[in-house]
Amino acid sequence: MSILSTIGRLASEFSAARSRYHTERSIRSLPFELQKDIGWPEAFDSKTGHRRGHSEAA
Repeated sequence: MSILSTIGRLASEFSAARSRYHTERSIRSLPFELQKDIGWPEAFDSKTGHRRGHSEAA
């Protein structure tokens, strides 16, 4: 492998990871009911009954 192909591969992986992050961030910003409707797998923690990634506000 040449150095250029390695850099290209790393750039592609970084771009894909960044795209996934932005997509997940957008979906997590939706209301919980919408997340549930679209089947977002980590929207609800069945063990505790709480949303993941959100603290409980009083």
